[in-house]
Amino acid sequence: MRHIRTGAWAGITFAVLAATTACGADAARKTVDAVSHADAIMVALTRASDKASKLGSAEVETTTVIDAAGGKPVSMDGTYSWGDGAALDVEMDTANAQMQSVQDDPTLTVKMVDGAYYYEVDPQPSGPLKGKHWMRIDVSAVLGDSGADSIADNADPTAGLRYIGASKDVENLGEETIRGKKATHYRGSVGTEQVNASDLTAQERKAAIESLKTSGGKMTVDIWVDGKDLPVRMKQSGGGVATTMDFLKFGAIKPITAPPAADTGDLTGQVREQRDQSLGQ
Repeated sequence: MRHIRTGAWAGITFAVLAATTACGADAARKTVDAVSHADAIMVALTRASDKASKLGSAEVETTTVIDAAGGKPVSMDGTYSWGDGAALDVEMDTANAQMQSVQDDPTLTVKMVDGAYYYEVDPQPSGPLKGKHWMRIDVSAVLGDSGADSIADNADPTAGLRYIGASKDVENLGEETIRGKKATHYRGSVGTEQVNASDLTAQERKAAIESLKTSGGKMTVDIWVDGKDLPVRMKQSGGGVATTMDFLKFGAIKPITAPPAADTGDLTGQVREQRDQSLGQ
């Protein structure tokens, strides 16, 4: 069963711009211009991060492409919330989620809330899903304790905005039109060595390193920010995985709640056992 991973956006950090020295007036001028340019980018992205972070939730469309899985795009559309911890309420293709055995509808509703995944299913004739419309699995059973902690630490998908401006190779790629909105396109990259050498707090550094583990230790991030200082699109790629998240609307999103317990079958124990066996534990 392929499971949804969230939280990879938040905590993406970038190394502080290295100090440079140069000789001569022309070199000095270029250095000042470069620093001023980097500072301007940092201000713009930090402002966007602060504004989006305070709004706490958004309607999103997300597409993930995994090279090892054949490169077929997997889409999830719905609501992502980070104001009170990471929460998700999306729809995705049932076949892509490999849930055809328990869901006949081609579209599957998936939630992540209160540390658990919930999958909408057809009531089964027997077993833990007998007469139930939802299947529950603890996040820790799917991703392990460290993975669950990473999601909790990386709730805000826009947190990386405040650090990309400090990347030594950050670029302003100019204005583009994204989903009908004019937006400025920024691109930067970060690796584990840059994170370890930065002046981030211990918690920020830990969150960044956890995020980088799924990308082979290096990640490239593209961010488009509109005229209202809000991200329109974020894309991160690395380690054979590319994820694009479009923000359709920020804030004022209906709270994400777990399905009724009486209508939910819990498969946490079975999934945890399968995971332990696959890991040789």
